[in-house]
Amino acid sequence: MPFNPVAFELGPLSVRWYGIIIAFGILIGYLIAQKEAKKKNYQEETLIDVVIWSVIIGIICARIYYVTFEWSYYKNHLSEIPMIMNGGIAIHGGLIGALTTAFIITKRKGVSFFHLGDIAAPSIILAQGIGRWGNFMNQEAHGGEVSRGFLESLHLPNWLINQMNIEGTYYHPTFLYESIWNVIGFIILISLRKHLKIGQTLLSYAIWYSIGRFFIEGMRTDSLMLTEHLRMAQMISIVIIILSIGIMLYRHFKYQLPQYKNVNHPYGKDYAKL
Repeated sequence: MPFNPVAFELGPLSVRWYGIIIAFGILIGYLIAQKEAKKKNYQEETLIDVVIWSVIIGIICARIYYVTFEWSYYKNHLSEIPMIMNGGIAIHGGLIGALTTAFIITKRKGVSFFHLGDIAAPSIILAQGIGRWGNFMNQEAHGGEVSRGFLESLHLPNWLINQMNIEGTYYHPTFLYESIWNVIGFIILISLRKHLKIGQTLLSYAIWYSIGRFFIEGMRTDSLMLTEHLRMAQMISIVIIILSIGIMLYRHFKYQLPQYKNVNHPYGKDYAKL
């Protein structure tokens, strides 16, 4: 029997595991970022403002992104556009909205966007890794058909294999592949951050995540398609990789960037521009 995607009900309101897991991922990510921010003398108010507004705007943008590429359906069902509880959000839209929001807030407060990004990047990718298990509970974001024998060859537990049985057919657990990729990315970023220069952790996150997303997206069956063979998420991933490498090279030659571990006063005007 598959897991029930509804955790519990409060009157007419159904609280789904998807939302609980996403919220849990955000909370864990925030606590990790908060601990690091304190080491770097970041005012907690700044971090809280960025997190709250980035999450709110990110969710809205994730929905707008999804609706935009599914407009052929939503133009005839306008009343369903705000019904996010029925599913239909895209992580790339959320990231674009969240990072834009963070950029605006940091500039208004006179702190370095890239320094805060280095603090938050490991938390973001860990939250994404945790959040993918919401897809597991919903039996979504999976790949093509496979045999039970294939899943058993991956040494997966029975409860996971059984959840990948959807109406009698087994599917690639692509949510799991991306979750593992993201957790590995978290470990790498946490381990290397102190050795990198300002901004390189954030940009490395963007590159690492996009490489994994490009290949894993190619296995999925529910993608937003750009062309017959190219998925929108794959195209966005390519663009992000190119932009991140370009920005990293530009910043390397433009500024005398200090190492992340040596920046302990992020509110100085000399660091705000970095």
